[in-house]
Amino acid sequence: MRVLVTGGAGYIGSHTVLELLAAGHDVQILDNYHNASPEVLRRLRELSNGHLTEVEADIRDSQTMREVAESFRPEAVIHFAGLKAVGEGQSDPISYYDVNVSGTLKLLRAVQDVGCRHVVFSSSATVYGEPKYLPYDESHPCDPINVYGRSKWMAEQALTDWQATRPDVSVVLLRYFNPVGAHASGRIGEDPSDIPNNLMPFVAQVAVGRRDKLAVFGDDYDTPDGTGVRDYIHVVDLARAHVAALDHGVPGTEVFNVGTGQGVSVLDMVQAFERTSGRPVPYEVVARREGDLASYYADSSKAQSALKWAAAHGVDDMCGSTWTWQSGNPNGYAKD
Repeated sequence: MRVLVTGGAGYIGSHTVLELLAAGHDVQILDNYHNASPEVLRRLRELSNGHLTEVEADIRDSQTMREVAESFRPEAVIHFAGLKAVGEGQSDPISYYDVNVSGTLKLLRAVQDVGCRHVVFSSSATVYGEPKYLPYDESHPCDPINVYGRSKWMAEQALTDWQATRPDVSVVLLRYFNPVGAHASGRIGEDPSDIPNNLMPFVAQVAVGRRDKLAVFGDDYDTPDGTGVRDYIHVVDLARAHVAALDHGVPGTEVFNVGTGQGVSVLDMVQAFERTSGRPVPYEVVARREGDLASYYADSSKAQSALKWAAAHGVDDMCGSTWTWQSGNPNGYAKD
């Protein structure tokens, strides 16, 4: 199948591309490298002999998107391209709605008339908002409490309404939780272009000496140790969920949670990283971050049943592979 992967040079996108190539798909990456590096493409080709092409472009560029669609004629799209930092979204909402919502609309307009019958969307558990109950299942009400979550929710609604006018098209909305870890080779991993907004890359950069200490945003939540509890999922498990969603291919719009179902606190994850890496991770507790929740984790039983998918990697695998990546690439994809 010809699969267009927007944001395919990014963290989750690159791991998914490897899984797609391993499954025999013909992949084209579209990325503007806002939060990624062209070096990823070289490493993906190093790790796979599958058919991979790339286009440097922004999904908001309507003309280029039409040209890409008409040239590659994708049968499927996996849509990762977007902005994803909760704090940044609160301070710059226009950019988040522009990229995450308007960009999605321009992508759909470009591919809708070239035979694309499958769309898998990289969504987020942040669309649920404050938990009415835990674990979240797909029936949980959606009431996002931050701009990032609202932008994802709006994109979900646009995709759902678009699919309703095309009964032969399959749209899968994957609401996932906290991706961590790296490919077992240590050749690709998470490499934020600025100060990390997520826990694991910050922990890894502290452990490798790029940063002095970790900032823990609050230790007074109603959780066992006072720090935020999250459902962390290995990025390779998450990548395989996207391939399973593509294979699902049932016409209509379906939502699936993708997580492990296990809540892990910030301090639990720090301790696991110290244990698996053998490196200290000094930290400082600072004020809570606007838009953060105390605790959330997934019920992923629907994905296990319908997609025949389940997470296979535990916390030690997540931390160990992160350290393999970061210790082998202390400056990420940048040359020393």
